[in-house]
Amino acid sequence: MTEAQAGASRKATKDVVGQRRVLGVLTVVALATVVAFCTIGLTGNLEYALGIRLRKVAAMVAVGIAVGYSSVLFQTVTNNRILTPQIMGFDSLFVLIQTLIVYFAGAIALSSTDPRLLFTVQSGLMIVFAFALHRWLFDRNSRDLYLLVLVGVIFGTLFSSLSSLASRLINPNDFVTLQDSLFASFNSVDESLLWFSAVLLVALGAWGARLFRKLDVVALGRDTSISLGVHHRSVVNRSLVIIAVLVSVSTALVGPITFLGVLVANLARQLTRTFRHAVVVPAASLVAIITLVGGQLVLEQVLGMDTALSVVINFGGGLYFLVLLVRESTR
Repeated sequence: MTEAQAGASRKATKDVVGQRRVLGVLTVVALATVVAFCTIGLTGNLEYALGIRLRKVAAMVAVGIAVGYSSVLFQTVTNNRILTPQIMGFDSLFVLIQTLIVYFAGAIALSSTDPRLLFTVQSGLMIVFAFALHRWLFDRNSRDLYLLVLVGVIFGTLFSSLSSLASRLINPNDFVTLQDSLFASFNSVDESLLWFSAVLLVALGAWGARLFRKLDVVALGRDTSISLGVHHRSVVNRSLVIIAVLVSVSTALVGPITFLGVLVANLARQLTRTFRHAVVVPAASLVAIITLVGGQLVLEQVLGMDTALSVVINFGGGLYFLVLLVRESTR
């Protein structure tokens, strides 16, 4: 082994150790945040109060994993470090589907239908949209950043406008029921859907983990990945299914949180300084969990505020998105 090879080997080993250290620190911080949320200010009937907090934590953990996982995969298949499924209108589409269900069938259909069946139908429509979006937009040679952002804004605005129009035409009582399901809140999570989502997360996480090495190559670009022997279309199609279902999981549980994905995915890349999905995906999920649980803890116990956490996250994430956009335009 030459001196140059030995130096490269030492650097690679050092990088791996550093990445493991980052994941270890994020894991400890996430666990500490969860413990703090479950114990600080716990009064009254401890068993009852702890049960409520554990359910909220479980929802935040599930949403954090879903958002972090889907955002990193979406950035890989689109070869863009700024876009996320939420920015491209996936959340708004999910809201539109729920609104149309209430418009045509009434709020009773939304509340009486098996949530797992409803979730399956909504996820199927999201998957169709994901395939159509990728084939129409991201398969083309032109990937101008501003065009992609503009298309995402247009889709989001279109779906939101259609949702607003339909919501104005429905019964006022149905509208109240619909609104309760559209704002990101961890206080009213369907427990049966939470368990169903947990099973989906485990299954999709295991399936996606098998694609990590191929996604590392796909991140190099379509032509490069094909020349290296990776079936680009197959990997992208499987990733899009995972992305659509994960976005459905997070939105079905607590409603839309538009800018959380871009925030946690880019912070994870900055912390780990690697392209390896086996490191970036867990890091993004842990950052999302810390953001959600820590943010909810600060809002409830420190600031004493009753506002939705999504409002704060969307404000901070939106500012971070603008910073990324300006930074990208100056390169």
